[in-house]
Amino acid sequence: MLKIRKVTEIFGMRVFTDAGDYFGDVEEAVLTSTKVGGWRIKATKSSFLTKILGSAKGVIVPHNLVMNIGDVMIISRNAVPAFKDEEAA
Repeated sequence: MLKIRKVTEIFGMRVFTDAGDYFGDVEEAVLTSTKVGGWRIKATKSSFLTKILGSAKGVIVPHNLVMNIGDVMIISRNAVPAFKDEEAA
């Protein structure tokens, strides 16, 4: 069953990859004229995103890479550039 949520309920939500890695926290929604186009994810101290980006503050994940939003947000591992490089090797 489809559950509708307010965008403001998602701010601050923890984000994980489908591989189970803690990715960061939702900081902001990127809106188009009629829908959510993406999510700005903030890198936190203990996040996988911080290990990849170093000093960068975060990334924007396109909404089509979001797999599920419940108590946490689950994103596809394709949103992480390091996973793409590992698969090619």
